[in-house]
Amino acid sequence: MAMTVGQGAEEEQDVMAAINTTPLVDVMLVLLIIFLITIPVVIQQVPMELPKERNVPTQTKPENVTISVNKDGDIFWGMEHVKDTKALFEKLKVVAVLQPQPEIHVRADENARYEFVGRVVATCQRASILKIGFITEPPARGG
Repeated sequence: MAMTVGQGAEEEQDVMAAINTTPLVDVMLVLLIIFLITIPVVIQQVPMELPKERNVPTQTKPENVTISVNKDGDIFWGMEHVKDTKALFEKLKVVAVLQPQPEIHVRADENARYEFVGRVVATCQRASILKIGFITEPPARGG
């Protein structure tokens, strides 16, 4: 019975050329299980068919009313300054009974607080205005 013990420096210098893939497979299987468990949670949504609409530019008609709100909360009916929401309500009551009822287009400064725009929309609703739209600028192309 012959046994070789410690052949010296030759055996220690041999480089191991095979890659141990067991830890890699273990990690990949753990990641697969984690993804299989978490993906259904992430993509839970109420099934529905969303409307397919393009953003169509508004057609300006003479009967449409443009209400502007600047960054300070001042309200303008066309180019005319409106004192407050009570005065706006009185103006809206007059146009609400017209046939056909004109659309109200709200232009708001991008720095205006939502509260100011919300007051205008609420006043339109109180005056029974059926169509309210918001005028915006398209985003700049090419960034």
